[in-house]
Amino acid sequence: MEVENRIKTLREALEQHNYNYYVLSAPTISDFEFDRMMRELQELEAAHPELADPDSPTRRVGSDLSRAFEQVVHKYPMLSLGNTYSEEEVRDFYTRVARDLNEPFEIVAELKYDGTSISLTYEGGRLIRAVTRGDGTRGDDVTANVKTIRSVPLRLWGSGFPAAFEVRGEILLPWAEFDRLNREREEQEEPLFANPRNAASGTLKQQSPAVVAARKLDAYFYYLLGEELPAETHYDNLEAARAWGFKIPGVIRLCRSLEEIYDYIAYWDVERKNLPVATDGIVLKVNSLRQQRHLGFTAKSPRWAIAYKFQAERAATRLNSVSFQVGRTGAVTPVANLEPVLLAGTTVKRASLHNADIIEGLDLHLGDRVYVEKGGEIIPKIVGVDIEARGLLAGDKVRFVRSCPECGTPLVRLEGEAAHYCPNESGCPPQIKGRIVHFVTRKAMNINIGPETVEDLYDAGYVKDAADLYTLTVADLSRLERWAEKSARNLMASLEESRQVPFERVLYALGIRFVGETVAKRLAAAFHSIEALAQASPADLVAVDEIGERIAQSVSRYFSDEKNRTLVSRLKEQGLRMAVSEERLADRSERLKGLTIVISGTFARHSRDEYKAMIERHGGKNSGSVSGKTDYILAGENMGPAKLEKAARLGVRIIHEEEFLNLIAE
Repeated sequence: MEVENRIKTLREALEQHNYNYYVLSAPTISDFEFDRMMRELQELEAAHPELADPDSPTRRVGSDLSRAFEQVVHKYPMLSLGNTYSEEEVRDFYTRVARDLNEPFEIVAELKYDGTSISLTYEGGRLIRAVTRGDGTRGDDVTANVKTIRSVPLRLWGSGFPAAFEVRGEILLPWAEFDRLNREREEQEEPLFANPRNAASGTLKQQSPAVVAARKLDAYFYYLLGEELPAETHYDNLEAARAWGFKIPGVIRLCRSLEEIYDYIAYWDVERKNLPVATDGIVLKVNSLRQQRHLGFTAKSPRWAIAYKFQAERAATRLNSVSFQVGRTGAVTPVANLEPVLLAGTTVKRASLHNADIIEGLDLHLGDRVYVEKGGEIIPKIVGVDIEARGLLAGDKVRFVRSCPECGTPLVRLEGEAAHYCPNESGCPPQIKGRIVHFVTRKAMNINIGPETVEDLYDAGYVKDAADLYTLTVADLSRLERWAEKSARNLMASLEESRQVPFERVLYALGIRFVGETVAKRLAAAFHSIEALAQASPADLVAVDEIGERIAQSVSRYFSDEKNRTLVSRLKEQGLRMAVSEERLADRSERLKGLTIVISGTFARHSRDEYKAMIERHGGKNSGSVSGKTDYILAGENMGPAKLEKAARLGVRIIHEEEFLNLIAE
């Protein structure tokens, strides 16, 4: 009994501290003390499994195991809001509501948070399901992932909540976590998230709840739905939800006139810059639920609510200089170096200038006062110049460089492209190092080194191309700073493991321009070996599904270069897989050749990814959308209604699991 009471006390205390920290943002104990209590609870629960509770605070760390997401039909459709962009349009909305109601009404003004929408279902005060917006009619069940978000209550506080209800909200990645996550991705040479919204959405779709837990998402809530809500007004329902433990933003305002709405918009258009999360507008809702029901819905959105979108945030600052960066493909990118300025919650020091045409169009001079917009992007862009502020002491006109800033080679510009390139692929250091860095990345050869190590190995003269990696020795590495014998042997083991990487990833790792992961898979499936691919003519390449003229010419150019052929030969000598394995070839067929298949729904026999692989293995093509070119829809449970309707309209045949498996059987 003593242990049971201690476990109960710890759970209640940790829930309270979770609420204080993640909802109220007012912690009352240190992180150290919180962690100590959590460890004690974990140890007690491990010693007494009979006292396990699925809603225990210890369950929020996430598991590495997760099934593919199932689709769930929304009890109440998740409609989008109509957008307005001016105060005149807000007035039109207000006037229309006043006319249609013909009685006094109130408007609840809220911030529009820029994240990913979520709907949570509670029964008996416990969270039982979390579903994404999806297509508005059905969404993905992401309950396991949402349970790792600490501002989401697993069990409600107090009393007075309905036996069953839904609460709608927004899953968000705070600016601080967004910046941290992108720093980590940059270090790992992974693509950066464009904005917190994309990062939150991508995180929520992770198959591993442990990954979701590590990214420290947040959740704000803004609407309740159900048969027995505590109040007949939206505002009072939110206040009740706050008492139950939901994180309801404290910025909501009840407005009784158009002027009060305008005041709210004007205040938050400025003050939102100081918020810890991204916002992109204001949401206005009629407060009375009875009046909401009277106003009703259009086909796409409620008539009782509207979103006012802020203009893209802009700041003015000084252009100090322009630098030119060379990537692994030789593309030269101009970057404006700016006087630091606060923009959308972060300090901006650089802005992309994209290419020579953009620079010429802006008529930039050093020292210019320039206008910068962020618009949710990582690297902001310059959108204009204050010509009047230029004055008589204007600096030099900014011109695109004619020669490579790294190796001095004259730049070239391919017909039909905006970018300039350095053609010195084998002698330009950033290109050489960039190709090696690309080669070792996780999605390519997955070799356990990062950009800094590649730089050190290149500067020391040990590695001049990817093949040199396989000639490294423990003795070589031990002569470098910060390399202990254990680290060196770990790299040797990683290089050995990379020899088992399949052909399509080796092909992607070569870094041929325009050959990404998907194109590499297509080419490997069509030609089966590096020799066959090297001998293919542009016409042979274009004959492959989804390979266009630009890709074909790039692949031909790559293999026409003696240096590239030598590199491929050396990599093959080192034991890398330069052909599709006999086992995989034996498993291939052309039973689905020429057929385009769309997959929709959930399946009992195999996962969606497994069915996609089967389609490719038997010569078919996967497509994400139904069109006149679709031959079949492979349909499982909960097939999307939009796809079903379009299939019927276009006369596309629908087949199910057993029929598909018979189709590919010998």
